Amino acid sequence: METNNDFSRSLSLLRRERGVSQRSAAKELGISQALLSHYENGAREPGLAFVRRACDYYNVSADFLLGRSMSRDGTNIIEAEELYDASAEKGNVLRGSVAAMLNKKLLVNSMDLLFDLLGKVGSKSVISAASAYLGDAIYKMFRHLYRASLTQDEGFFSIPLRQFQAGCTDADMTYAEADYLDALAEQVKERGKESFPAMNNDALAQSYPSSHQSLLQIVYTTGERVNAQTALRKSLKK
Repeated sequence: METNNDFSRSLSLLRRERGVSQRSAAKELGISQALLSHYENGAREPGLAFVRRACDYYNVSADFLLGRSMSRDGTNIIEAEELYDASAEKGNVLRGSVAAMLNKKLLVNSMDLLFDLLGKVGSKSVISAASAYLGDAIYKMFRHLYRASLTQDEGFFSIPLRQFQAGCTDADMTYAEADYLDALAEQVKERGKESFPAMNNDALAQSYPSSHQSLLQIVYTTGERVNAQTALRKSLKK
């Protein structure tokens, strides 16, 4: 049967989550510890019988164990309406930090506005590339936060630590940005600039009366930060 790195990673992670040793898990699964070690590090491929036993033992679906589904029961999220939206939950605030709550609102409002604009553009390629780029950014911030305590298990992530530290995620962001620019150019070529919604201040204020200020705040603060850094570098060169 065909296996992949997702299988070995999931198998190892599930055992650690359960808090059992390889020896104990191997005994319950009816194999030797050495063979389980091979399965968990990807050196050997298991048979279907073992996959079934592992699914029963860890109470997950085969699709989840094989990395074909993000849900442990094997279901796939298909419709956007099925996704949980924390920003829509009444009274949803971040406890203990006014700064965190403020910045969350700025980003959530701006992301909502951005993806609404992307939806109006109507290009799946543009949306996919933008999502990949932003997903990489979130991944990086979360992984740095995850590692900060120096006590977390790196097996939680499929990207090896050395590759992450070497900048593989940064490289993926660069490719995603390039894909985004290519998709935008293709959109202009095929459908013309008329396919893009108006994005000046008055148009944004009219279409997004509740969220356009958040985007403008991010545009302003980012501009100030980048320009200040540029001015500093120029002054140092003198």
